[in-house]
Amino acid sequence: MGRAAAWLLTCAAFLAAVPAAAQLERISNKDAVAGLKAALEKGSQAAVAQLGRQDGFFGDARVKIPLPESLRRAEGLMRRLGMGRYADELELTMNRAAEAAVAEAKPLLVDAVKKMSVQDAKGILTGGDTAGTEYFRRTTQDPLRKKFLPIVQQATRKVQLAEKYDQYAEVGARFGLITEQDANLDQYVTQKALDGLYFMIAEEEKKIRQDPLGSASSIIKKVFGALR
Repeated sequence: MGRAAAWLLTCAAFLAAVPAAAQLERISNKDAVAGLKAALEKGSQAAVAQLGRQDGFFGDARVKIPLPESLRRAEGLMRRLGMGRYADELELTMNRAAEAAVAEAKPLLVDAVKKMSVQDAKGILTGGDTAGTEYFRRTTQDPLRKKFLPIVQQATRKVQLAEKYDQYAEVGARFGLITEQDANLDQYVTQKALDGLYFMIAEEEKKIRQDPLGSASSIIKKVFGALR
């Protein structure tokens, strides 16, 4: 058995299945890497498309960005004081800012896939159900943060988020309910946008691994189908 077939036998472990040797021997290293790259590109683009639209964050309880923790502690007081609408507007605005930022993530994610080495690919194939997502996190989180932050800042300025936050937080601050950590909402929204993006990429990755034959890509079907 050649090195390519031996590597693919090892790859099978991540799906907890042992494929027939005859199937694996028909898949080369080149095809295996191409299949992985196609799967990661497909999953990441699907995640961006899902989140980077109206209600991509706000309409999905799994990734919806809540008020910062200290603001949530103050929310009951705000509502009792007739300021509930500020809480609602603030939450909606934060999620809209994240949706605008994530829509710009595609080029960096595609670039990360293109730059993937064979060694990276081997690690992902043997690393578990979300190993590809962790690769994205390692290689794109810092540049995406730099790209997201000004987009979030622009979105929050456009809808006067700072003014809304000041109105909402003023009463809470008097009671010591607003922390310094939550004072920078742009940083908070940026991090939550990143968390939501990687969560959704992980969900897409797991779907492809679990049902490769449901993919439209022949190379994904070939590689991941043989590994099941």
